[in-house]
Formats: sequence, structure tokens, C-alpha cells
Amino acid sequence: MVEDELALFDKSINEFWNRFKSTVSDTSCQMVGLRENYKDSLKAFAEKLSVKLKEEERMVEMFLEYQNQICRQNKLIQDKKDNLLRLIAEVKDKSQEVEALTANIQDLKEEYARKKETISTANRANEERLKRLQKSADLYKDRLGLEIRKIYGDKLQFIFTNIDPKHPESPFMFTLSLNEARDYEVSDSAPYLECLAEFQENVRKTNNFSAFLANVRKAFTAMVYN
Repeated sequence: MVEDELALFDKSINEFWNRFKSTVSDTSCQMVGLRENYKDSLKAFAEKLSVKLKEEERMVEMFLEYQNQICRQNKLIQDKKDNLLRLIAEVKDKSQEVEALTANIQDLKEEYARKKETISTANRANEERLKRLQKSADLYKDRLGLEIRKIYGDKLQFIFTNIDPKHPESPFMFTLSLNEARDYEVSDSAPYLECLAEFQENVRKTNNFSAFLANVRKAFTAMVYN
């Protein structure tokens, strides 16, 4: 009787163990798939930020190239003007030719004035654009003291400084990534912020990333003064 009960108990143990191994195997496969999708989403987010930075660099390069073109055009105009002046000196005794050359000079002056105005307008527009770009850069680097680093697992680490007036170099940081639904996932704040989950929910709803960064910095600052 005891041997039968032991045999039955041993059979039950083996069946439970086989079911447990099967469940663990299925779960492992699912976790591998989720991890790959998660890595792909993070990679896409990092590439998007990289494209944005390259676009800003191309804008600056285009402005510099445009300035070079303007300088070349000014030189060409000046060369034409010098040539016309030399021609006037050579034919000053021929009134008809002088009149024709005078008319050409007038046309050239008008053309020069038009191009000068066009160049001036373009310069003002480009200078204004560069000011806005520089203002954004200053906001992140100088006023916010923000540095962005790409770390393990295709995550981005945001590091604030200039928060603690007694220790301006002290870092205040958090980690950002994209989850499977391609929503912002905020984690690993140091020091720990209890309101980080609320900020995460707000940026998912509004997609206003600048406001999100400003709110995180305010929360770190409040922590220092409290």
C-alpha cells in the first residue's frame, strides 16, 4: 500500500516538473521576441535624434555656403564695374561710346543695388535663423546645463548640471527610451523623482518634449532647495 502511494506521488512530481519546463521554455521565447522589438524601437528613436542633429548641421553648412556665394558674386560685380571704368577711360574722347558706357554703368549700378538689397535681406533672414538656433543651443547647454549621451541598450541618458548652486557640476540625470508601443519610457532618475511617472504620462499625451525637459529640471531644482 505504501509503495503504491509512493509511486503515485513520484508520478505526480514528474508530471508537474514536465509542465513547469514547458511553461518556462514558452516564456523564454516570448521574452526574446519582446526584447528584440524593444531594441529595434530604441534604435529607431536614436536614429531619429541623429537625423535631427544632422539636419541642424546641414542648415549651418548651407548658410556658410550661401555666404561664400555672396562673396563670389560681389567680386564678380566689382570686377565688371572696374572693367567698365577702364573702358570709359579708353573711349572718353568718343561721346557716343561714352554715353553707351554710361548707360551700361547705370544699369550695372541698378543691378548692383538690387543684388545688394537681395543679399542684405538674405543675410538678415539667415542671421535671424542662426540666432534662433544659437538661442536653442544656449538654452540646452548653458542655461539648462543639459548633456545627452547614448548609453547601453540604445537608451539615452539626459544629464543636467548647474542645478545645485553650491555644487554646480553635480549631475542630475534620468534615462529615456522607447517601449514596444513607441511611447516614451523614463527611468533611472538620480536623484530619484517621485513625479517622474507623471511627467512621463504628460509627454506621452502632449508630445511636448521641451516642456517635459523643463519640468524635470524644475523638479530636480525643487529637490535641491527643499
